[in-house]
Amino acid sequence: MSRLVLVIAAHADDEALGCAGTLARHAAAGDRVEILFLTDGVGARGSADAAALARRAMAERAAEILGAAPPTFLDFPDNEMDGLPLLRIVQGVEGWVAGRRPDVVYTHHLGDLNVDHRVAAAAALTCFRPQPGRAGPTILSFEVPSSTEWQAPGVAPVFMPNWFEDIGDFVGAKRRALEAYAEEMRPVPHARAIDSVMALAQWRGASVGVAAAEAFVLLRRIG
Repeated sequence: MSRLVLVIAAHADDEALGCAGTLARHAAAGDRVEILFLTDGVGARGSADAAALARRAMAERAAEILGAAPPTFLDFPDNEMDGLPLLRIVQGVEGWVAGRRPDVVYTHHLGDLNVDHRVAAAAALTCFRPQPGRAGPTILSFEVPSSTEWQAPGVAPVFMPNWFEDIGDFVGAKRRALEAYAEEMRPVPHARAIDSVMALAQWRGASVGVAAAEAFVLLRRIG
């Protein structure tokens, strides 16, 4: 049976870094994958509108590679979402979610160094808070190399995955999605280098006995 899978991410490229292989696996299984980005991902750099449009084009290309629907952008201020009332962000997410009944939601880890990631995760959890008479989705948080592992010990929850998706058949799709964001990638040995991200997928796979995997923390599941 086809399922509805939603991604709520702060910036275009977070989905490719964190769960591209899993999204490609969902799409291959016949699930509908929809992606919401909360910011343009470049505003904090003082970039012009042309840069934001270029980032959107990258996101659209990555979504196409993964078999996802064209993404949606809410245009909250990049790397400044902690300056906004959480209610405003939640209302924006709820407006997009309205009428949808997702089976699975992927979002950020609550302990990431990047503030937009933390706010996005909080907004997703608030939007999908349990309600009587309405089945809630399974909510999983992904890791974003160059943010999740950069948080200082003891400051926030550590990313300790308890859910793994085998992406052995979809590592090619993950690499191509990352290549769609070539301008955002960095050279080795940066954590955001494509080879570094693929090495992480290999390690996450090795830790559970498969060739490649993406790791998640289960935030909520109602059985």
